[in-house]
Amino acid sequence: MITHNPMRGLAAAAFCMTIAFSASTALAAGSHGGGHGSTAIGEPGKADEVNRTVEVSMLDIYFEPESIEITRGETVRFVIVNDGEFVHEFNIGTAEMHAEHQEEMMMMMDHGVLEADKINRERMQMDMGDGQTMAHDDPNSVLLEPGETAEVIWKFADPVELEFACNVPGHYESGMTGNFEFVTKQSSR
Repeated sequence: MITHNPMRGLAAAAFCMTIAFSASTALAAGSHGGGHGSTAIGEPGKADEVNRTVEVSMLDIYFEPESIEITRGETVRFVIVNDGEFVHEFNIGTAEMHAEHQEEMMMMMDHGVLEADKINRERMQMDMGDGQTMAHDDPNSVLLEPGETAEVIWKFADPVELEFACNVPGHYESGMTGNFEFVTKQSSR
Protein backbone atom coordinates (compact mmCIF):
# COMPACT_ATOMS: atom_id res chain seq x y z
CA MET A 1 0.00 0.00 0.00
CA ILE A 2 1.37 3.41 -0.97
CA THR A 3 0.75 6.28 1.42
CA HIS A 4 1.45 9.94 0.90
CA ASN A 5 3.70 11.63 3.44
CA PRO A 6 3.59 15.44 3.01
CA MET A 7 6.76 15.83 5.11
CA ARG A 8 8.67 13.74 2.58
CA GLY A 9 7.86 16.23 -0.17
CA LEU A 10 8.88 19.17 2.01
CA ALA A 11 12.11 17.45 3.01
CA ALA A 12 12.92 16.64 -0.62
CA ALA A 13 12.23 20.25 -1.67
CA ALA A 14 14.42 21.58 1.17
CA PHE A 15 17.17 19.16 0.19
CA CYS A 16 17.09 20.19 -3.48
CA MET A 17 17.13 23.89 -2.56
CA THR A 18 20.09 23.34 -0.24
CA ILE A 19 21.97 21.44 -2.94
CA ALA A 20 21.39 24.22 -5.46
CA PHE A 21 22.52 26.88 -2.99
CA SER A 22 25.48 24.86 -1.74
CA ALA A 23 26.76 24.05 -5.21
CA SER A 24 27.04 27.76 -5.94
CA THR A 25 29.04 28.41 -2.78
CA ALA A 26 31.81 25.82 -2.81
CA LEU A 27 33.61 25.29 0.48
CA ALA A 28 37.34 25.09 0.97
CA ALA A 29 38.84 21.65 0.63
CA GLY A 30 39.54 19.55 3.69
CA SER A 31 40.98 16.11 4.20
CA HIS A 32 38.47 13.29 4.33
CA GLY A 33 40.24 11.56 7.19
CA GLY A 34 39.89 14.50 9.58
CA GLY A 35 37.60 13.73 12.48
CA HIS A 36 36.79 10.15 11.51
CA GLY A 37 37.85 7.39 13.82
CA SER A 38 38.52 9.51 16.91
CA THR A 39 39.12 7.15 19.84
CA ALA A 40 37.15 9.51 22.09
CA ILE A 41 33.99 8.24 20.40
CA GLY A 42 35.04 4.61 20.38
CA GLU A 43 36.75 2.33 17.90
CA PRO A 44 35.96 -0.15 15.16
CA GLY A 45 34.42 -3.24 16.72
CA LYS A 46 35.20 -6.88 16.06
CA ALA A 47 32.48 -9.15 14.68
CA ASP A 48 33.15 -11.80 17.31
CA GLU A 49 32.63 -9.23 20.11
CA VAL A 50 29.23 -7.91 18.95
CA ASN A 51 26.77 -7.60 21.86
CA ARG A 52 23.73 -6.92 19.67
CA THR A 53 22.54 -5.83 16.25
CA VAL A 54 20.57 -2.64 15.59
CA GLU A 55 18.82 -2.10 12.27
CA VAL A 56 18.77 1.49 11.04
CA SER A 57 16.68 2.67 8.11
CA MET A 58 17.69 5.86 6.30
CA LEU A 59 14.72 7.64 4.76
CA ASP A 60 14.24 11.08 3.20
CA ILE A 61 15.31 12.99 5.45
CA TYR A 62 15.32 11.05 8.76
CA PHE A 63 16.49 7.87 10.46
CA GLU A 64 14.44 5.09 12.02
CA PRO A 65 15.07 4.77 14.91
CA GLU A 66 15.85 8.38 15.79
CA SER A 67 17.55 7.49 19.08
CA ILE A 68 19.60 4.45 20.12
CA GLU A 69 20.49 3.43 23.66
CA ILE A 70 24.05 2.19 24.18
CA THR A 71 26.26 1.27 27.11
CA ARG A 72 29.91 2.08 27.71
CA GLY A 73 32.15 -0.57 26.16
CA GLU A 74 29.32 -2.13 24.14
CA THR A 75 30.03 -3.40 20.62
CA VAL A 76 27.08 -2.91 18.28
CA ARG A 77 26.54 -4.16 14.73
CA PHE A 78 24.51 -1.58 12.85
CA VAL A 79 22.74 -2.90 9.76
CA ILE A 80 22.11 0.22 7.69
CA VAL A 81 19.54 0.24 4.88
CA ASN A 82 18.95 3.20 2.57
CA ASP A 83 15.17 3.08 2.15
CA GLY A 84 15.10 6.61 0.75
CA GLU A 85 15.23 8.02 -2.75
CA PHE A 86 18.49 9.94 -2.19
CA VAL A 87 22.09 9.04 -1.32
CA HIS A 88 22.43 8.96 2.47
CA GLU A 89 25.20 8.51 5.01
CA PHE A 90 25.25 6.90 8.45
CA ASN A 91 28.11 8.47 10.39
CA ILE A 92 28.91 8.14 14.11
CA GLY A 93 30.51 11.25 15.60
CA THR A 94 30.21 14.39 17.67
CA ALA A 95 28.53 17.55 16.38
CA GLU A 96 31.99 19.03 15.77
CA MET A 97 33.08 15.98 13.76
CA HIS A 98 29.94 16.20 11.65
CA ALA A 99 30.51 19.91 10.96
CA GLU A 100 34.02 19.17 9.69
CA HIS A 101 32.84 16.21 7.65
CA GLN A 102 30.09 18.27 5.98
CA GLU A 103 32.78 20.40 4.32
CA GLU A 104 34.39 17.23 2.97
CA MET A 105 31.05 15.94 1.69
CA MET A 106 30.50 19.26 -0.10
CA MET A 107 33.87 18.77 -1.79
CA MET A 108 32.67 15.33 -2.93
CA MET A 109 29.64 16.99 -4.49
CA ASP A 110 31.74 19.72 -6.09
CA HIS A 111 33.96 17.05 -7.69
CA GLY A 112 31.02 15.07 -9.08
CA VAL A 113 31.40 12.18 -6.63
CA LEU A 114 27.91 12.70 -5.19
CA GLU A 115 24.66 13.31 -6.98
CA ALA A 116 21.25 13.36 -5.33
CA ASP A 117 20.67 9.64 -5.95
CA LYS A 118 24.07 8.31 -7.12
CA ILE A 119 27.63 7.86 -5.98
CA ASN A 120 30.36 7.94 -8.62
CA ARG A 121 32.65 5.37 -6.99
CA GLU A 122 35.40 5.85 -9.61
CA ARG A 123 35.65 9.53 -8.77
CA MET A 124 35.96 8.65 -5.07
CA GLN A 125 39.51 7.49 -5.88
CA MET A 126 40.61 10.70 -7.61
CA ASP A 127 42.99 13.16 -5.96
CA MET A 128 40.99 15.93 -4.27
CA GLY A 129 44.16 17.84 -3.41
CA ASP A 130 47.30 17.03 -1.40
CA GLY A 131 46.92 13.34 -2.28
CA GLN A 132 43.59 13.06 -0.43
CA THR A 133 40.87 10.87 -1.88
CA MET A 134 37.22 10.54 -0.94
CA ALA A 135 37.15 6.75 -0.66
CA HIS A 136 34.69 7.06 2.23
CA ASP A 137 35.89 3.86 3.83
CA ASP A 138 36.02 5.02 7.44
CA PRO A 139 34.95 2.40 10.00
CA ASN A 140 32.38 4.71 11.66
CA SER A 141 30.58 5.62 8.45
CA VAL A 142 28.82 4.25 5.36
CA LEU A 143 27.57 6.11 2.30
CA LEU A 144 24.78 4.35 0.42
CA GLU A 145 22.76 4.78 -2.73
CA PRO A 146 19.00 4.11 -2.56
CA GLY A 147 18.33 0.42 -1.92
CA GLU A 148 21.84 -0.40 -0.66
CA THR A 149 22.62 -2.05 2.69
CA ALA A 150 25.86 -2.08 4.70
CA GLU A 151 27.14 -2.76 8.21
CA VAL A 152 29.09 -0.74 10.74
CA ILE A 153 30.47 -2.52 13.79
CA TRP A 154 31.39 -0.05 16.51
CA LYS A 155 32.68 -0.35 20.08
CA PHE A 156 31.56 2.61 22.16
CA ALA A 157 33.93 4.30 24.61
CA ASP A 158 33.15 6.48 27.60
CA PRO A 159 29.93 8.49 27.50
CA VAL A 160 30.21 11.51 25.23
CA GLU A 161 27.59 13.43 23.27
CA LEU A 162 27.37 11.35 20.11
CA GLU A 163 25.11 11.58 17.10
CA PHE A 164 24.55 9.48 14.05
CA ALA A 165 23.99 11.72 11.08
CA CYS A 166 23.83 12.06 7.34
CA ASN A 167 26.37 14.64 6.19
CA VAL A 168 25.36 14.70 2.52
CA PRO A 169 24.99 18.44 1.81
CA GLY A 170 21.66 19.71 3.13
CA HIS A 171 20.67 16.55 5.00
CA TYR A 172 22.12 17.36 8.45
CA GLU A 173 20.70 20.88 8.21
CA SER A 174 17.29 19.39 7.36
CA GLY A 175 17.36 17.35 10.58
CA MET A 176 18.75 14.01 9.42
CA THR A 177 20.39 13.22 12.74
CA GLY A 178 19.81 10.87 15.63
CA ASN A 179 21.30 10.59 19.06
CA PHE A 180 23.02 7.91 21.07
CA GLU A 181 21.85 7.77 24.66
CA PHE A 182 24.35 6.24 27.07
CA VAL A 183 22.56 4.15 29.70
CA THR A 184 23.86 1.95 32.51
CA LYS A 185 21.77 -1.06 31.52
CA GLN A 186 20.16 -1.86 28.19
CA SER A 187 16.35 -1.58 28.13
CA SER A 188 14.13 -3.74 25.93
CA ARG A 189 13.80 -1.18 23.13
